[in-house]
Amino acid sequence: MTDSIMSKAATMEIPINSNGDSRTLGEDDGLEQARQVQWGLDEKVGRPPGQRDLQQVMVSGPNLNETSIVSGGYGGTAEGIIPTSSIKGSSMHHSSSSSMMAEEAARGVAVEKFDMMKKWGLNTYKCTKQLISERFGRGSRTVDLELEAQIEVLRDTKRKYESVLRLARALTNHFYSMVQTQHALGDTFADLSQKSPELRDEFGYNAETQKLLYKNGETLLGAINFFVSSINTLVNKTMEDTLMTIKMYENARLEFDAYRADLEELNMGPRDAVTMARIEAAQQQYQIHKDKYERLRSDVTIKLKFLEENKVKVMHKQLLLFHNAISAYFAGNQQQLEQTLKQFNIKLKPPGADKPSWLEEQ
Repeated sequence: MTDSIMSKAATMEIPINSNGDSRTLGEDDGLEQARQVQWGLDEKVGRPPGQRDLQQVMVSGPNLNETSIVSGGYGGTAEGIIPTSSIKGSSMHHSSSSSMMAEEAARGVAVEKFDMMKKWGLNTYKCTKQLISERFGRGSRTVDLELEAQIEVLRDTKRKYESVLRLARALTNHFYSMVQTQHALGDTFADLSQKSPELRDEFGYNAETQKLLYKNGETLLGAINFFVSSINTLVNKTMEDTLMTIKMYENARLEFDAYRADLEELNMGPRDAVTMARIEAAQQQYQIHKDKYERLRSDVTIKLKFLEENKVKVMHKQLLLFHNAISAYFAGNQQQLEQTLKQFNIKLKPPGADKPSWLEEQ
């Protein structure tokens, strides 16, 4: 009888209409009948209700270790099933390999930095040792007498041109103050000429003289400012660039002498296998620094030559401008002064051009 009841419960059909509702029984009634049939079976076997429910869940519940992911839709085939255990294993392997690659890259960067610091420290030690030896007269240094003389002449010339630049700037500042004073004095004379009828003529021509001096002074200031700007470019850009190359050349010379002395010291020692390997490495470093030294020496020679040509050309123009402008101003020759500025293509700023507009002040 039990088997007939189980077969009846197992073959029970619940017809479903097109809207998902049952045709003869409601959804809750069908579930209640199935539960009562199962309860009747458990009563006949003699199993307690709590244990029956727990065992039913344990038997019919899913196994978490065997959970699968179905790639298809509902009712799809088993071809798209991917066990989650394989996904976990592949993700762990990928993260582990990524961390190992990142660790290896960081280790490679650290090793590279360590090698750079090691080479820098060794090079600094050798150069410092060579410099101290030269200072105390115990070490020899490579000297190019002709080039050293040209470098010394350049440094002396730069010091003198810096003095000219400093004095020209001082002249500009003082002359600017004088020109502004003449401008203010001319305005005052003109005002007094209007307010003093008995001295109108005297104040009047003094006002015109001061205004003319102010105008010519502005023209002369334009010429002096052009002179100062050109000297400043020559001293602080052209000469400074050549001196930077000279500094690089002197550092290369010190490194070359340091590695040359190191090679000479190794050649004076024993000739075993270890020493021969060190001599070969020192020979390579010596050749590298020798090539660098000779290349920079050639660069310095070329730059000194072009600098001398540029200096002569620039100073010839600027000294002629300075002389003609000063002479014309103090001779009172306004036409010659203006002609001098045109000759050197110097354009004066209009009055008030140095003052920013009200938009720029916002």
